[in-house]
Amino acid sequence: MTERMLEVPGYRLHKRLGKGGMAEVYLATQLSLDREVALKILLATDDEAFVERFIQEGHIVASLRHPAIITIHDIGQIADGRHYLAMEYIGGGDLAQHRGTVMSPSRALDIVRQLAGGLAVVHDNGLVHRDVKPANVLFRDDGSVVLTDFGVAKAVELDNELTHFGIAVGSPAYSSPEQAQCQPLDARSDIYSLGVILSEMLLGTNVFRAASYPQTVLNHLQLPPPELPPALAPYQTLIDRMLAKRREDRFANCRQLLAAIETLTEPDMDMTRIAPALDLSRQARPPSGQGRRRRWVIPAVAAVLLIALAVGGQQWYRHQQIHDFLARAEVSLAEGSLTSPVDDNADHYFREALRLDPDNAQGLDGLRRVLDARIQGYLRLAEQRLTEDQLLLPAEDSAVHYYRQVLGWVPEHAAALDGIQRVLQRYAALSEAAFGRREYALALEYIQQGLEVAPDDPTLLALRDDHPRRVASARAARAPARTQVAAPARTARSADAPAQASANPVKRLWNRIFKQ
Repeated sequence: MTERMLEVPGYRLHKRLGKGGMAEVYLATQLSLDREVALKILLATDDEAFVERFIQEGHIVASLRHPAIITIHDIGQIADGRHYLAMEYIGGGDLAQHRGTVMSPSRALDIVRQLAGGLAVVHDNGLVHRDVKPANVLFRDDGSVVLTDFGVAKAVELDNELTHFGIAVGSPAYSSPEQAQCQPLDARSDIYSLGVILSEMLLGTNVFRAASYPQTVLNHLQLPPPELPPALAPYQTLIDRMLAKRREDRFANCRQLLAAIETLTEPDMDMTRIAPALDLSRQARPPSGQGRRRRWVIPAVAAVLLIALAVGGQQWYRHQQIHDFLARAEVSLAEGSLTSPVDDNADHYFREALRLDPDNAQGLDGLRRVLDARIQGYLRLAEQRLTEDQLLLPAEDSAVHYYRQVLGWVPEHAAALDGIQRVLQRYAALSEAAFGRREYALALEYIQQGLEVAPDDPTLLALRDDHPRRVASARAARAPARTQVAAPARTARSADAPAQASANPVKRLWNRIFKQ
């Protein structure tokens, strides 16, 4: 299956980029144009609904034109009947890799602005994406974003096909209240999902995500929009409208959302405005003589003193604010409140101090210590999941997930790299154990799961390539053994035959008569 799947006419496949519930994606070269593409290949053909959704995705995306919507180059079918999509290859990773990172307001708004522009085109064509989430937002090398994975997109007028039967689609952590309740959807559902992404970029956490699916759904139904810290107050109205529980209270469409974004300004501009100093050049020209000079010198000196006092007071107040933020940060850090609650955690307070004093040494060191604490926490979770053989699944609570989170913060982190390597070794060991039990399909599945973690791992590649030969050899070795066991049994039965005959009294009598 794996080898046949790698043969797609007109394409040279290089490595697998990922695998989902219905398809897997390979990096490939389209030979006719000598360009890199992402080749999405359906896993099976026996599920007609999946096949229909897969082909539908190709047709939907091919009909849309926008820089923030992924481009489809080709759709076809390989020899075993499975369909494939060839789309532009986006090599900059996805937004999910930045989970836990607080983005600057300007960058967060820029990402939302691009996605809203793409969704406006989607909605103008009578469609709803229904699965807007960070994993479906890819980055080009120039930093621009692309919306992908239209596998569950649906025409608005046909949307009750699934919701009529109470089937929820999309990702729970980013689903709108009406989506969580399996109600018909429109453009405002995608706007809600986009609002969750925006709040997560601004705060560094998704306040709706819970430890279980039911609680996550309840959070979307009950929790109000998150309250932004004071520095982000100008964005509160935008968040409130995007995340309104009633769809009627949200922006009616993405074009209204884009217009609202354009009216926003950087929040620090209004908060740091200082009243202008007195313009002494506009004062009336003093009369000549010493008495006249005194009349304008005294007010000028007073004005300078007032300005100095105001500046000094402002500096003192700013210093007190910084001191207060740093003190709160240290308390939160000691209590283990690293990134939550939303506006009462160590990360938040250190960043507030740095907003007032970007070069503050204690603030910079504090952020480093927060990151170190988060890394150690994730490494502990990863080790626990590795011990429990929770290697790759569930997607957001596995050893690989936690190790990758650490590598997202520190790409060359030695402990995380070593952890990934131990995951690969564990997959190799599980595969060998399954092979020893003659569970050959399971052994191959373990190898393939390991290659999802590291497609270029030499040990797993060697096991995968040698798997067919080893299976054939093991089965051939068992066949002669069965023959050898059966042969002595037949020989024993033949040797016993005369003895049994001689033990038969009738036969003995018969032999005596005819021998005489």
